[in-house]
Amino acid sequence: MHLSRYLKRYSCHERPGHLLLFSTRTAAIAIVPEKVIANIEQGAISPATAETLSRLGFLVPDTEVEAEQVRQLFTTINGERTVATIIAVLNMDCNLACTYCFEGGLKGKRYMDHATAERLVSFLDRHYLAEGIAPNLDFYGGEPLLSLDLIRSITTRLKERAAGRGLSCSFGMVSNGTLLTGDVACELASLGVTGVQVTLDGTRENHDRYRPFVSGKGSFDVIVRNLLEACDLLDISIVCNYTQENYWGFPSLLDYLLEVGLKPERIAAVNFAPISRIGTGELPPEFNDSCASHNMPWVYESQLFLRQEALKRGYSVAKLRPPLCMVELARDLVVTHEGELYKCPAFMGRKGLAVGTLEAGVTEYRESHNLDLWNNEECLDCEYLPFCYGGCRLSRLAQTGEINGVDCRRDYYEASLERYVRQEMANTSRKR
Repeated sequence: MHLSRYLKRYSCHERPGHLLLFSTRTAAIAIVPEKVIANIEQGAISPATAETLSRLGFLVPDTEVEAEQVRQLFTTINGERTVATIIAVLNMDCNLACTYCFEGGLKGKRYMDHATAERLVSFLDRHYLAEGIAPNLDFYGGEPLLSLDLIRSITTRLKERAAGRGLSCSFGMVSNGTLLTGDVACELASLGVTGVQVTLDGTRENHDRYRPFVSGKGSFDVIVRNLLEACDLLDISIVCNYTQENYWGFPSLLDYLLEVGLKPERIAAVNFAPISRIGTGELPPEFNDSCASHNMPWVYESQLFLRQEALKRGYSVAKLRPPLCMVELARDLVVTHEGELYKCPAFMGRKGLAVGTLEAGVTEYRESHNLDLWNNEECLDCEYLPFCYGGCRLSRLAQTGEINGVDCRRDYYEASLERYVRQEMANTSRKR
């Protein structure tokens, strides 16, 4: 047996003579005596210890076989996966005028019509349900609740198609929360929508500055009132978008949420996303927490700080785990209001990055999206590969204008991963 090539070892200050181990392949964390590691390197380890460390991913029979498994990860996942995430963009309209909206010129009074919605349901029936794949449909915009009639139609029709094939499907939503009243939340729950992600950009003053209504009026109080009505009907996740200048004030938002009754047991998760501008591209805050490059020191410093503040107050946060980019997941798609298909919501409207239509289906996109860009000697030899897989194509596109290489994250992980691991370990210990 051999130590994994995707294993990080850190000193364990709390327990001298021990090491803190983290697997970038399995995200397992453990504290292990240094002598156990020495025994492994000398080829002397008990069967019970070997079984435990193997199960966690710290120990493998063959490091070359392990490397090949990591190289083939997406091939394996795409061959075995029986679910898929479909982001359905119902409109490009919005009742807010967010100062950092990444959709820019794409915004407008453009809505998916009922004919396109029916084509979407038929497409999912033919290409997913018929092949035993259960779609997880996430409604997106614009503001998807401006198209509540389409949500009613799509959920009802798709559930009927799924039931006819002995399958089920699930529904979620990314919303600004201004229309998510208790009555709307109750109806969404009855339609099968389970989770809704809502944005709050700090306390009232900060949020209203960045996310006012089109009229200029603040939206904070409306959203908080709606969350109080909806949080016991739906799994509400709150995402807080912040800048380098204002993130220190976000703990006050968490205190306010506790004060008004939006306590950890009523909120599925609280996460934080930096509003970043890289090169000439604006990164979509709804997605860049897990997608965009974090190589700027202020970003990971703020992420660690805000994550800890949420944990201290008992809120659930995103787990430390390897991300899976939807570009690499063969079945995952974005469907626009016009029925165009993309592999990432941030690619919408970008020349050469559409991958088909509902009518024609998915076309070949291996070259245009530079699939397997991480399949090179340097990346394959990197212990961070399972956490990176070449980084974010959006970030690369924003920096260079095209997807032409990896968005290397080694410096980011070298600077921050140990601190994330220690934070995760401390939080786990606190819950025991």
